[in-house]
Amino acid sequence: MPLFKNLSAYDDRSARLAGIALMVLSIFMFSFGDAMGKFLVGTYSVGQLLFLRACAALLLLSPLIWKQRHQFLQLERPGLQLFRVVLSTLEVAAFFLATVYLPLADVITYYLAGPIFVTAMSAIFLGEKVGWRRWTAILIGFSGVLIALRPSAQTVSLPALIALGGSLSFATLMLITRSLRKTPDIVMASSQFVGTFSLGAVLSAFNWVPPTPGSLVFFALAGVISVTALFCVNRSLKLAPASVVVPYQYSMIVWAVIFGFVVFGDVPSIATLVGAAIIIGAGFYIYLRERDLGRESADVNPPA
Repeated sequence: MPLFKNLSAYDDRSARLAGIALMVLSIFMFSFGDAMGKFLVGTYSVGQLLFLRACAALLLLSPLIWKQRHQFLQLERPGLQLFRVVLSTLEVAAFFLATVYLPLADVITYYLAGPIFVTAMSAIFLGEKVGWRRWTAILIGFSGVLIALRPSAQTVSLPALIALGGSLSFATLMLITRSLRKTPDIVMASSQFVGTFSLGAVLSAFNWVPPTPGSLVFFALAGVISVTALFCVNRSLKLAPASVVVPYQYSMIVWAVIFGFVVFGDVPSIATLVGAAIIIGAGFYIYLRERDLGRESADVNPPA
C-alpha cells in the first residue's frame, strides 16, 4: 500500500511539472506570436494580419471543427456567444493596433490588468461578494495601471487608451467566458478566429498590401502559434491545478521586454516596469484569494 501511495504522489508531481512546463511554453509562444504580429503590422495593416492569421488558425482547426461540428448546433445562450465573439475580435484588433505605436511591454502591461478588472466588474455588474482585501488589491492594481499610463495632458496618447480599452474588453470577455463555461473548447476557440477572420476580411479590403512569400510564412506561423499555445494552456490546466500554473502567466511581461528590446530596440520606461510589478502583485494576490474562496475555476487564458 505505501508503494502505491508513493507512485500516486510521483504521478501527481509529474503531472504538475508537465502542467507548469506547458504553461511556460504557451506563454513563450503567445509572446513570440505577439512580437511577430507587431513586426508584421509595421508593413501590413492590422486587418490583413487578423485575416491571414485567422486563415491559418482555422485551417489548422478544420479537422477538429468537422469532427465536432454537431456541437456548434447546440450552443447555450447564442446571443451571449455572439457578444463574446465580438468582444474577442475587438480585443485582438485593439492589441495589435496598439503595438503599431507602443512598445510591446507597454501593451502587455495594460493587458495584465485583466484579472483585476474582472474582479471589480464581478462585484459591480454581477453582484459577487468582494471583501475589503480584494478591493484593496483592486485599488492597488489600478494605481499600477495609472503609473504605467502616466496620465497627463502631455503623456496620455490615443494608442495607450486603445490598449487600455482592449484590456477592458479582454476582462469583459473573461467574465462572459466564466458564464459560458459549458461551451466546448473547440467552439470557443474557433468562433474567436471566425470573428477575427470576418473583421480582417472587411478591413483588409480597404488597405491590402500584396504579401511576399516570406511574409505569408510569418502570417501562417502566427496563426499556428496562437492555436498551439491555446491548446498548451488548456492541457496545462488539465494536468495541474490552476493555482499552480496560473502565476507563470505573468512571465509574459518578461518575454515582452526581451522581444521588445531584441527585435524592436524598445527599452521599457521605469514607469512601465513599476506599474507592471504593481499590477502583477495585485493580480497574484487576487488570484490567491479567489483560490482560497473556492473560485479557482475563473477563466485564466492569456490575452491575444
